[in-house]
Amino acid sequence: MCVCQTMEVGKHGKNATHTGSRGVLLEPFIHQVGGHSSMMRYDDHTVCKPLITREQRFYESLPPEMKEFTPEYKGVVSVCFEGDSDGYINLVAYPYVESETLEQDDTPERDQPRRKHSRRSLNKSGSGSEHKEEKAGLTSETSESIQDTKSLKSFHSDVPFQMLDGNSSVSSEKISFNPWSLRCHKQQLSLMRSESKERKLYKFLLLENVVHHFKLPCVLDLKMGTRQHGDDASEEKAARQMKKCAQSTSATLGVRVCGMQVYQLNTGHYLCRNKYYGRGLSTEGFRSALCQYLHNGIELRKDLFDPILSKLQSLKAVLERQASYRFYSSSLLIIYDGKDTRSETHLDRKAEVRLKQVDLSPADNLQDVSNTESISFQPKVDVRMIDFAHSTFKGFRDDPTVHDGPDMGYVFGLESLINILGQMRDENQ
Repeated sequence: MCVCQTMEVGKHGKNATHTGSRGVLLEPFIHQVGGHSSMMRYDDHTVCKPLITREQRFYESLPPEMKEFTPEYKGVVSVCFEGDSDGYINLVAYPYVESETLEQDDTPERDQPRRKHSRRSLNKSGSGSEHKEEKAGLTSETSESIQDTKSLKSFHSDVPFQMLDGNSSVSSEKISFNPWSLRCHKQQLSLMRSESKERKLYKFLLLENVVHHFKLPCVLDLKMGTRQHGDDASEEKAARQMKKCAQSTSATLGVRVCGMQVYQLNTGHYLCRNKYYGRGLSTEGFRSALCQYLHNGIELRKDLFDPILSKLQSLKAVLERQASYRFYSSSLLIIYDGKDTRSETHLDRKAEVRLKQVDLSPADNLQDVSNTESISFQPKVDVRMIDFAHSTFKGFRDDPTVHDGPDMGYVFGLESLINILGQMRDENQ
């Protein structure tokens, strides 16, 4: 059963999974470490997320100098449920056509009631299977495990993940995806499935997969700024967000941990943290979390300090020039490669030189090898701002509230990061 219109499909991204020749089968994005909307993998270079009109318009209005520090915006797709040959439900993306009637066009970010949807038959299509499950007396947890086995069969990585519990010990369970990404995916499916009778099509944003360059992406998701609620937030939501900020490092540092995964060379798996861990950190605890993020299980990655600091300082300079911009509830991703080590890069460079030697004179050979020995290792690092559902600037969508000057709450968070990382670098020289 398909609950969406039949449409001709245009070009798809490289390595996208097609459902026949009609659409792209969306898969959960295994490296999502924070947020609440589920990120889906469209292809190797592209992810997608449920569209929020304000965020879409913000991406379309970005100042050119900010684009280096945000994912590339690639457009919009229509997403719907489709049943496969086994009777299970998949999410499938189609090219977005302007004339389509999508009830989601002006949907604000949902302040969802804190209720649990029944997860029975999130993947089975038809009321018959629902009835059979209920008749058999299956609990929602049992149903969930059935769902995981079948519908999330492609939801895995070759490298296992382990979630650290509140006591900082490693849980015994090793799984093949970041546990936060599974949580978000299940919640998203549950919400969409509960609305599927009213909404046949959904709009999703297509964005650059900012970790696709990395073999073993280590990701730190930081909630930035001293204020998280948007100008349009209800009094209840504003009070809730202000309380979270006051009780966390958002108030003292302008930044708090929202999630992380870091590859451990000694065990061959990722260690993970989620936003609940980040909310409970003190200033010293935040510093320890940064240290953990930069530790590969064998040593502290001292080589990462300078490139990360350089990126953060460049971003700070850019944001200080953006008068009237506010990035409420936005996050900052810091990314590096867990496989990118000094020794590996040095050996790769030496091998490259050896291949060239057949075409060089002996003197040139000696000079090139000498240059190789003195190469300064520069690990691959990236810093990206994400999540703009509550962002604003003067003249944006006729927003009634206009702010003066740069977003100093965000800039304060960047300054805190720069200071802490600078101190850590100096202490470990």
